[in-house]
Amino acid sequence: MRRLNRDGGDPLWRQLQDELVRRLRAGEFDDAFPGELALVEEYEVSRHTVRQALGQLRADGLIVAERGRQPRVATAPEIRQPMGALYSLFSSVEASGLPQHSVVRALDIRADGVIAARLDLEGSIPLLYLERLRYAGEEPLAYDRVWLPASIAEPLLEADFTHTSLYNELALRTGISLDHGREDIRAVVPTPAERALLHCPPEAAAFSINRQGTSQNRPVEWRQTVVRGDRFALSAEFSANAGYRLTPAPSSTALTQAW
Repeated sequence: MRRLNRDGGDPLWRQLQDELVRRLRAGEFDDAFPGELALVEEYEVSRHTVRQALGQLRADGLIVAERGRQPRVATAPEIRQPMGALYSLFSSVEASGLPQHSVVRALDIRADGVIAARLDLEGSIPLLYLERLRYAGEEPLAYDRVWLPASIAEPLLEADFTHTSLYNELALRTGISLDHGREDIRAVVPTPAERALLHCPPEAAAFSINRQGTSQNRPVEWRQTVVRGDRFALSAEFSANAGYRLTPAPSSTALTQAW
């Protein structure tokens, strides 16, 4: 039986939260995290108090708790990507030791006026559209949609995208290699449809990544990707003198390995 201070001061749920954090950091829960009823009995508190404490641990990313399942200690993201580099999601997944494959949900030619404008094209210009659900191991990692001008990308209709990167196929089949890109990354709450596709836990957020890729100053790609936040992380190095140190790709060919 463990005791909390009931003589005023911090509320019981806060004391319980602090106590569980201390025990987490000491490695007491490496094998298993106790369930709600076990904590109620161990600390002689109400189930409401336990749920408040666990709710804060979930919000801090220290535990994962899904409806109907016992809480467990959160693991570190499986795929970590340096910010600022012309990075390869395809290569990063395989470098992590996880097998990668994609389920192709669409590969066709269509028109989209909004996307065409982002590629500096007329609204009726045909675009090649590729939609994939990308797996790392047995679980989905990213929901990926990309548009390219059909005038240059139509040979990609013959490609098998279940285990290859778009940029490899683009270079191989059209001779075009991307040499510049811009991404906007933000944290989002997945839509119900995205959460179902990605098998996201109920409390997990995601990264939304919009990318414009160019070749010789010409926009050739617009991409929208939703990546599971519990399986993917971005990282950067910094120092007091130099600020952030981002890792650039060694050459423009590195980008052709991406995505």
